[in-house]
Amino acid sequence: MHSASESEHFVTLFDSHYLPQGLSLHRSLAKQGAPFHLWIVAMDDACGQALRRLALANVTVLSLQDVENDRLRAVKADRSIAEYCWTLTPFLPDCVFGRAPGVARVTYLDADLFFFDGWAGLVVEFERSGKHVLITEHAFAPEYAAREKFGRFCVQFMLFRNSEAGHRVLRWWQDRCIEWCYARDEDGKFGDQKYLDDWPRRFAAEVHVLEQRDRTVAPWNVAYLSRGPGGLRPVFYHFHGLKFIGPKRLILYTSYSIGRGNRWVYERYLDALRVAVGEMAALGMAVVWRPVAGRRFGAAGRVIHWLAGRLAWANL
Repeated sequence: MHSASESEHFVTLFDSHYLPQGLSLHRSLAKQGAPFHLWIVAMDDACGQALRRLALANVTVLSLQDVENDRLRAVKADRSIAEYCWTLTPFLPDCVFGRAPGVARVTYLDADLFFFDGWAGLVVEFERSGKHVLITEHAFAPEYAAREKFGRFCVQFMLFRNSEAGHRVLRWWQDRCIEWCYARDEDGKFGDQKYLDDWPRRFAAEVHVLEQRDRTVAPWNVAYLSRGPGGLRPVFYHFHGLKFIGPKRLILYTSYSIGRGNRWVYERYLDALRVAVGEMAALGMAVVWRPVAGRRFGAAGRVIHWLAGRLAWANL
């Protein structure tokens, strides 16, 4: 058993719809072999009950009430579920620090990340910087560069040191997200992430921008990065846009082209999702999915037919 100070601490949040993704994230962290602790904020009661029944190793399950304060509750009714999740994000590291004051640092993770390699190299770069906060760029491929209007940086993997400087950055971000956090491009803002654009200037002494841009991979850069001299070597992949739309049907991604040679990334993730769904089924839990009848998708998207363990790739 590792102590809190020896383990790397991560925090994420998700609801019942993202339970398979959350379980896969946990499994991918465990496979790296390094001591870790994952704090999960369950966004609905069903998710919290499921996580407690699954009793995952090295996990602390928190309810929404454990994170909320009067400021958050005051803006909750004005925001969609997604917008409220974004509003909550800057408060999650503080929630962990409040329950485990001895923790040196906490990393926020999006629930749809999956680790293919150890995170140690990213942490080493951060420690060598001497800074207090780590952020990662979207690193859009050239053909998607226009999407940087939604944020140069991606709120996907953000590390905060338990220091006054780290808390100062968190407090500033919390205040901004309480003031405004919506899923629209307005006055130079978008959700929680556009606020990060000026952090390298505003918090020059506190914030380090990860230099290993080729290790944080997503649909918007996977095809471009895989053409590099070293090929594709992700520490993690961000499975942005992946959604269950039926008990055996998923949308893998939309509006991007990942390249035929990179399908292995999704096949590995689907293997993990199958394990997660199997664990849920063993306890009588079903996948919670959303129908998408009548919805239009980008021409570059893919849908998967998940039948009897076979992958049948098809255009959306």
